[in-house]
Amino acid sequence: MSDLEELRKNFRPDRITTLFVGESAPESGKFFYSGNSGLFRAMQKAFGGRPTFLEDFKRSGFYLDDLVLTPVNKLKDKERSALRWESAAKLADRLRDYKPDAIVIAMCAIEPMVREAMRIAGIPYEPYCIPHPAFGNSNRFHTAIGKIIDSLPVTGGIPGRMLLN
Repeated sequence: MSDLEELRKNFRPDRITTLFVGESAPESGKFFYSGNSGLFRAMQKAFGGRPTFLEDFKRSGFYLDDLVLTPVNKLKDKERSALRWESAAKLADRLRDYKPDAIVIAMCAIEPMVREAMRIAGIPYEPYCIPHPAFGNSNRFHTAIGKIIDSLPVTGGIPGRMLLN
Protein backbone atom coordinates (compact mmCIF):
# COMPACT_ATOMS: atom_id res chain seq x y z
CA MET A 1 0.00 0.00 0.00
CA SER A 2 1.33 3.45 -0.89
CA ASP A 3 2.12 6.11 1.70
CA LEU A 4 -0.81 8.17 0.37
CA GLU A 5 -3.20 5.27 0.85
CA GLU A 6 -1.87 4.74 4.38
CA LEU A 7 -2.50 8.42 5.10
CA ARG A 8 -6.00 8.20 3.61
CA LYS A 9 -6.81 5.23 5.88
CA ASN A 10 -5.95 7.35 8.93
CA PHE A 11 -8.86 9.62 8.07
CA ARG A 12 -11.44 6.91 7.41
CA PRO A 13 -14.36 7.31 9.79
CA ASP A 14 -15.79 4.25 11.53
CA ARG A 15 -19.02 4.79 9.58
CA ILE A 16 -18.88 6.53 6.19
CA THR A 17 -22.08 8.50 5.75
CA THR A 18 -21.01 10.56 2.72
CA LEU A 19 -18.34 9.35 0.33
CA PHE A 20 -16.67 11.86 -1.94
CA VAL A 21 -15.04 10.31 -5.01
CA GLY A 22 -12.25 12.10 -6.85
CA GLU A 23 -10.36 10.97 -9.92
CA SER A 24 -6.92 10.26 -8.38
CA ALA A 25 -4.23 11.92 -6.36
CA PRO A 26 -2.18 14.18 -8.64
CA GLU A 27 1.25 13.14 -9.86
CA SER A 28 2.74 16.16 -8.06
CA GLY A 29 2.43 14.30 -4.76
CA LYS A 30 -0.08 16.80 -3.42
CA PHE A 31 -2.92 15.01 -1.71
CA PHE A 32 -6.25 15.88 -0.15
CA TYR A 33 -5.35 14.23 3.16
CA SER A 34 -1.96 15.96 3.22
CA GLY A 35 -3.87 19.23 3.24
CA ASN A 36 -1.97 20.62 0.26
CA SER A 37 -4.11 19.93 -2.82
CA GLY A 38 -6.43 22.23 -4.72
CA LEU A 39 -9.37 19.98 -3.88
CA PHE A 40 -8.47 20.13 -0.18
CA ARG A 41 -8.36 23.95 -0.23
CA ALA A 42 -11.66 24.21 -2.11
CA MET A 43 -13.43 21.73 0.20
CA GLN A 44 -12.01 23.38 3.31
CA LYS A 45 -13.29 26.75 2.08
CA ALA A 46 -16.72 25.29 1.20
CA PHE A 47 -17.03 23.89 4.71
CA GLY A 48 -16.08 27.11 6.46
CA GLY A 49 -12.27 27.24 6.29
CA ARG A 50 -11.59 25.89 9.76
CA PRO A 51 -8.05 24.67 10.49
CA THR A 52 -9.61 21.50 11.93
CA PHE A 53 -11.31 20.72 8.61
CA LEU A 54 -9.88 17.21 8.13
CA GLU A 55 -10.82 16.16 11.66
CA ASP A 56 -14.29 17.71 11.26
CA PHE A 57 -14.67 15.98 7.89
CA LYS A 58 -13.88 12.59 9.45
CA ARG A 59 -16.01 13.21 12.56
CA SER A 60 -18.97 13.99 10.29
CA GLY A 61 -18.62 10.60 8.58
CA PHE A 62 -17.21 12.11 5.39
CA TYR A 63 -14.47 10.36 3.45
CA LEU A 64 -12.70 11.01 0.16
CA ASP A 65 -11.65 8.08 -1.98
CA ASP A 66 -10.42 8.15 -5.56
CA LEU A 67 -11.64 6.22 -8.56
CA VAL A 68 -8.05 5.43 -9.56
CA LEU A 69 -5.48 4.84 -6.83
CA THR A 70 -2.50 5.89 -8.95
CA PRO A 71 -2.00 9.36 -10.49
CA VAL A 72 -3.58 9.78 -13.91
CA ASN A 73 -3.51 13.53 -14.42
CA LYS A 74 -0.39 13.49 -16.63
CA LEU A 75 -1.52 10.60 -18.85
CA LYS A 76 -2.76 10.94 -22.41
CA ASP A 77 -6.55 11.00 -22.69
CA LYS A 78 -6.91 7.46 -24.08
CA GLU A 79 -4.76 5.88 -21.34
CA ARG A 80 -6.41 8.01 -18.65
CA SER A 81 -9.88 6.97 -19.78
CA ALA A 82 -8.89 3.30 -19.91
CA LEU A 83 -7.53 3.42 -16.35
CA ARG A 84 -10.70 5.13 -15.15
CA TRP A 85 -12.88 2.38 -16.63
CA GLU A 86 -10.58 -0.39 -15.38
CA SER A 87 -10.80 1.06 -11.87
CA ALA A 88 -14.60 0.95 -11.67
CA ALA A 89 -14.67 -2.68 -10.47
CA LYS A 90 -12.10 -1.99 -7.74
CA LEU A 91 -14.08 1.05 -6.61
CA ALA A 92 -17.19 -1.16 -6.54
CA ASP A 93 -15.41 -3.50 -4.12
CA ARG A 94 -14.58 -0.56 -1.85
CA LEU A 95 -18.15 0.77 -2.11
CA ARG A 96 -19.47 -2.58 -0.86
CA ASP A 97 -17.17 -2.19 2.14
CA TYR A 98 -17.95 1.48 2.76
CA LYS A 99 -21.76 1.26 2.43
CA PRO A 100 -22.12 5.06 2.21
CA ASP A 101 -25.51 6.72 2.56
CA ALA A 102 -24.59 9.24 -0.15
CA ILE A 103 -21.93 9.61 -2.82
CA VAL A 104 -20.58 12.90 -4.16
CA ILE A 105 -18.64 12.61 -7.40
CA ALA A 106 -16.06 15.41 -7.29
CA MET A 107 -15.29 15.56 -11.02
CA CYS A 108 -17.96 15.41 -13.70
CA ALA A 109 -15.70 13.56 -16.18
CA ILE A 110 -15.62 10.47 -13.94
CA GLU A 111 -19.37 10.30 -13.38
CA PRO A 112 -19.95 7.42 -15.85
CA MET A 113 -17.24 5.30 -14.23
CA VAL A 114 -18.46 5.97 -10.68
CA ARG A 115 -22.02 5.18 -11.73
CA GLU A 116 -20.75 1.91 -13.17
CA ALA A 117 -19.02 1.12 -9.87
CA MET A 118 -22.25 1.91 -8.04
CA ARG A 119 -24.20 -0.38 -10.39
CA ILE A 120 -21.70 -3.23 -9.83
CA ALA A 121 -21.86 -2.67 -6.06
CA GLY A 122 -25.66 -2.69 -6.08
CA ILE A 123 -26.04 0.89 -4.87
CA PRO A 124 -29.46 2.05 -6.13
CA TYR A 125 -29.56 5.75 -5.25
CA GLU A 126 -28.51 8.71 -7.37
CA PRO A 127 -25.12 10.26 -6.62
CA TYR A 128 -24.46 13.96 -6.44
CA CYS A 129 -22.02 15.25 -9.03
CA ILE A 130 -20.03 18.46 -8.66
CA PRO A 131 -17.27 19.89 -10.87
CA HIS A 132 -13.68 19.62 -9.70
CA PRO A 133 -12.47 23.08 -8.62
CA ALA A 134 -9.41 23.07 -10.92
CA PHE A 135 -9.14 24.60 -14.38
CA GLY A 136 -11.25 27.67 -13.65
CA ASN A 137 -14.13 25.74 -12.10
CA SER A 138 -13.78 27.18 -8.60
CA ASN A 139 -16.99 29.23 -8.73
CA ARG A 140 -18.95 26.34 -10.27
CA PHE A 141 -17.57 23.99 -7.61
CA HIS A 142 -18.55 26.29 -4.73
CA THR A 143 -22.02 26.90 -6.17
CA ALA A 144 -22.63 23.17 -6.66
CA ILE A 145 -21.35 22.06 -3.25
CA GLY A 146 -23.23 24.90 -1.56
CA LYS A 147 -26.48 23.51 -2.99
CA ILE A 148 -25.93 20.03 -1.54
CA ILE A 149 -24.19 20.61 1.80
CA ASP A 150 -27.41 20.52 3.83
CA SER A 151 -28.52 17.31 2.09
CA LEU A 152 -25.40 15.30 2.91
CA PRO A 153 -25.89 12.62 5.56
CA VAL A 154 -23.49 12.97 8.46
CA THR A 155 -22.71 11.06 11.64
CA GLY A 156 -25.35 11.86 14.22
CA GLY A 157 -27.74 13.28 11.61
CA ILE A 158 -26.40 16.83 11.90
CA PRO A 159 -26.56 18.67 8.55
CA GLY A 160 -23.27 19.06 6.68
CA ARG A 161 -23.46 22.80 7.14
CA MET A 162 -22.63 22.19 10.81
CA LEU A 163 -19.01 21.90 9.67
CA LEU A 164 -19.29 25.60 8.93
CA ASN A 165 -19.82 26.46 12.60
